[in-house]
Amino acid sequence: MKIALGQFAVRPDWQDNAAICLHLIARADAGGARLLVLPEGILARDIADPDLVRRAAQPLDGPFMTRMLEATRDRALTLVMTVHVPADQGKVWNIQVALRGGHIVAQYRKLHLYDAFSMQESVNVVPGDEVPPLLEVDGLRFGMMTCYDLRFPELARRLAVDGADALLVPAAWVKGPLKEHHWEVLSTARALDNTCYVVAVGECGPRNIGASMVVDPLGVAIARAAEQDALLYAELDPRRLAQARQALPVLANRRFARPELA
Repeated sequence: MKIALGQFAVRPDWQDNAAICLHLIARADAGGARLLVLPEGILARDIADPDLVRRAAQPLDGPFMTRMLEATRDRALTLVMTVHVPADQGKVWNIQVALRGGHIVAQYRKLHLYDAFSMQESVNVVPGDEVPPLLEVDGLRFGMMTCYDLRFPELARRLAVDGADALLVPAAWVKGPLKEHHWEVLSTARALDNTCYVVAVGECGPRNIGASMVVDPLGVAIARAAEQDALLYAELDPRRLAQARQALPVLANRRFARPELA
């Protein structure tokens, strides 16, 4: 199965970002990808204005999503990304959505908010309270995670036990000492912990690292980007998945019960 990762620097204007997304959708579709994963929070971003996520938020039937839905209507492509959606008390949800055939086929509200390293995502964002669903594309099952979720192995394990063959991780991973190292180690660890593919797609630009990557079920990075805009392709192979789980049966050998949301 051929997938694509669209890494780009999110602009302050949602219309600019919509145009970039439409261009990436067209390129990924022309390149034969069955799945395109974009970064976290792609409606709008301004490093000098952290509250922009609230002001720029749109409902799932708003103009940004309408354009994305229309772009997928006549394409054999599933699109995954995260957007900020208005919630109660003047805050927003950080929602990962999967679009196919002009419809939203799965959605997930980010569970773990990035209140770490002097950042405070919870100032503007309300956390979700449900375990993400599995998304099926061409017979492969994908678990949905978002950015900071990568630091919580319980969620990845829950998705793997539920049947995930791969984990999708749209992100806006903030730059800082050792942060690229953390991104690589955690993406690799979640792949090895659960003998699954990890598709980690980072926003780039002045604040975030980019560094999108695909890690296979035995911890091998099979596609990588640097710090600039990029469209990557990778092949997810069910045979590789089966071989990894036969050689390293951590899911079968585990002694702990399925993680549950507190």
